[in-house]
Amino acid sequence: MFVKKKVLLSIFISILLITAGCSSQAENNKKSKQDQNQAKTAVQFQIVPAKNQKISQIRGIGYPGNDDALYVATNDGIKFYKNSKWLETTANKHNLMSFQALNTGFLTSGHPQKGTSLKDPLGIVESTDQGKSLQKLGFYGKGNFHFLSASFFGNGMYLIMEQPTDKFDPGVYFSKSNSGENWIKSKLVGFTADSLGMMVVHPRNGNIMAMSTKTGIYYSENYSNTMNAITGPIMVTALTFKGDNILYSSVEDQKILMKEINPKTGEVKDVVIPFLDYDNPVTYITTDPKNEKRLAFATYKNDLYESIDGGKSWENRLTDGKIEQE
Repeated sequence: MFVKKKVLLSIFISILLITAGCSSQAENNKKSKQDQNQAKTAVQFQIVPAKNQKISQIRGIGYPGNDDALYVATNDGIKFYKNSKWLETTANKHNLMSFQALNTGFLTSGHPQKGTSLKDPLGIVESTDQGKSLQKLGFYGKGNFHFLSASFFGNGMYLIMEQPTDKFDPGVYFSKSNSGENWIKSKLVGFTADSLGMMVVHPRNGNIMAMSTKTGIYYSENYSNTMNAITGPIMVTALTFKGDNILYSSVEDQKILMKEINPKTGEVKDVVIPFLDYDNPVTYITTDPKNEKRLAFATYKNDLYESIDGGKSWENRLTDGKIEQE
């Protein structure tokens, strides 16, 4: 049991805590190499049926409001699940992280695909055309963010600054605009956890956010300046807003669980999900703010499940990250 706890804790740390493995490589890129990359012929961007493959790293999931697909961000670009088929892009296969669906498209961070003219790291970028183009919102070529979140319909963006970047000290920052302007460092009054983790923002009210930690969920209604624990000291590995409530996954008594909590009342109800092994916790959860009956979650071992009936039943979309189709 002790060994299992150590294994799971190491998994949790790789999911939630700041890591150095994906640190920026931009400082080591020479200008001559960038010039060579710019000279390469660009591949035409298209969305095509996905080849049979194995996704090695799921980096986020979501339902952008300008498409009907379930998006899966990976270290090899975006994969789309739509009309019972997997699709992928022919270009812009960037190494993505902190994927955040918006009504108009999505936000992300990460590293560009080799051979493009984009700087590394990407900073914060936005796409409104399924990843065909990226609009630079901030920290372009300067920062890479493992934890980035924003309001789906409203205004309010949050990030964790992992190391000093562009005159900003490490910490949690928020912007009252989804364009990523005027960053303010959060005060985090009442936050007593010894680690920072995944952040989610209310789909309509950008001042409301929550954060998962290995000692529970912290909730704020004032841009994370004041944080209140709304669960007991449980290990929460993933969460998302479902309307005003929060859908989250926790590890309790060596079981992978999913629950829904009302942050105002503390009322909690169980959500039944397929059985998951103890070493395969949930890493990402998403809901469709335009249709809350659409839910999906991904796991540490790159399994993906989706529900179209509010969590009453679940369909397996990926097992071990494998895309297999005719």
